[in-house]
Amino acid sequence: MSLDFKRMIVAGLSFLFLSALLVVAWVEGGKQRIQPRPEPVVGADSGKCLKCHEEKTPVVAAQWKDSRHAQLGVGCYECHRADESDPDAFRHEGKLIATIVSPKDCGSCHQDIVKEFEASHHAKATQFIGSLDNVLGEVIEGPIIAANGCQQCHGSNVAFLKDADGGVKKDKSGKPMMDPTTWPNTGIGRVNLDGSNGSCSACHSRHVFSKAMSRQTQVCGKCHMGPDHPQIEIYDESKHGIAFYTRIDEMNLDSDKWVVGEDYTAAPTCATCHMSATPNQKTTHDVGARISWTLRPAVSKKLEDWEGRRESMKDVCQNCHAPDFVAAFYTSYDSAIGMWNNKFALPAQKIMDTLRARGHLTPTPFDENLEWTFYRLWHHEGRRARMGVSMQGPDYTQWHGFFEVAENFYFRFLPEAKEAGHGDPTVAKVIQGVLDMPEHSWKKGMSPEDRAKIDTFYKERYGAAQAQ
Repeated sequence: MSLDFKRMIVAGLSFLFLSALLVVAWVEGGKQRIQPRPEPVVGADSGKCLKCHEEKTPVVAAQWKDSRHAQLGVGCYECHRADESDPDAFRHEGKLIATIVSPKDCGSCHQDIVKEFEASHHAKATQFIGSLDNVLGEVIEGPIIAANGCQQCHGSNVAFLKDADGGVKKDKSGKPMMDPTTWPNTGIGRVNLDGSNGSCSACHSRHVFSKAMSRQTQVCGKCHMGPDHPQIEIYDESKHGIAFYTRIDEMNLDSDKWVVGEDYTAAPTCATCHMSATPNQKTTHDVGARISWTLRPAVSKKLEDWEGRRESMKDVCQNCHAPDFVAAFYTSYDSAIGMWNNKFALPAQKIMDTLRARGHLTPTPFDENLEWTFYRLWHHEGRRARMGVSMQGPDYTQWHGFFEVAENFYFRFLPEAKEAGHGDPTVAKVIQGVLDMPEHSWKKGMSPEDRAKIDTFYKERYGAAQAQ
């Protein structure tokens, strides 16, 4: 082997070795990067904060250094500085700062985004405190459960601890002490001490505030999961979810603009459909701007300007699907929601209203078994069914949805309602009127002809042994 050839080998190996040492790679949003982040821009005030917090809270400091904020010189003091008028302001290392960074603070740079968010249903999420949901958590289960459960998604009314004289209690350093039943809390509709609603870090987790993280489905799934609003579970079983998890490394989640059809084509996420830009519309932080039905209450209703909202969502859909496909989906979706309303929700609501009007139910919520049965019917089973249809999750539409709706309605709700009426002829007439509806005629029994058709079908498909 010649000396020159040896030198070429050594040079090549050295280049590969040095490249391995110099290239800083990390994974963000499922896409590997091979360029290091730029050095953070640190102002004089934030520099003092950073120097201390690199020792006391090194993870916080490291996360901030990896953020877009760090590249732009938006540091600790720029976000946490306070005015004398701020209720949670306190002196810390010679500077007046506040613990909570509210949407009002974020709005000093992100004014349009905060305005969009303020118009959203997310910003009003603490209104659940006056609902039946909160009665369950706050009263029946216990206040501390509501604080650690419900309010961690919906948001709390942040408050201070009070001293013996009724003033704000402070620690030895003079810092106002938060009521631990209301803080820490990053609920999406949190009512902040400065009067603003919301918590930007509910989706953009501090202190990286990553775009890629906010576009991940799991960010939404933190709250949109479980028996009453299982959007993440429905998404996971849908073709949308399967495509996303299969091709996550092609999603380009950390793109600055992230326009569907331009920056990514692999799959949609929650953000794609409800928030993110298309070639025809810009990003919005009003997550309900493209939703035409509300599936939350017992009886679903079309929202104000539902036609415009639907056109906005169709614009998203049509980046992947043909117009006739999208139109057919909405026809089927509307029909399923209409069936829920007319066959189950409105009749059940009428029966409950009649029982209350006739004095057969007490004013206290959830002190009678029928109230729990009705709540499960619309709040759990009915929501799952409707949301399964809306997000194309067939198992949540059927077995976790309308199957359980039907089982509850026919074999728990109606018998319990009849019992609660104690023979009241008015209640009995309403229940019979429901059963006389064409949608419930099957309860009267199938004709011999219909039964024979079913028996023949099963014998031909599965054999005589299975036709039982």
